[in-house]
Amino acid sequence: MAGKAAFAFGCALLAAQCGAIVYARFTPLRYFCWAPFDQQTKYAIDVYIGDEALTEFQIQKRYRRPAQGFDNRSAHHLFDLIERAEKKFEPAGRSRVTVLYSINGGRQLTWRYPNP
Repeated sequence: MAGKAAFAFGCALLAAQCGAIVYARFTPLRYFCWAPFDQQTKYAIDVYIGDEALTEFQIQKRYRRPAQGFDNRSAHHLFDLIERAEKKFEPAGRSRVTVLYSINGGRQLTWRYPNP
């Protein structure tokens, strides 16, 4: 009886993992991919609180990553990190963040917080 339950649990776990992998292939977040580090994202972050621009040091302290650099994950990981930090540090919504980024050397794109 215990062997059947363990087998059923193992099959359910494997099915859940397979489902998460299939889901991740069709979403930009990539959290559940087997290879989440399959993108190179070059980025530059600019932040304004009210009318004051943050320095590169302040941006690094705020997001725990350099104001400019490369990330080997999906760009959406960076966006999620910025959104969480802004909701924590600026709940009043005075911050404006612009991220210029390109994925795998492609064309430059722009992401903004708050999203228009």
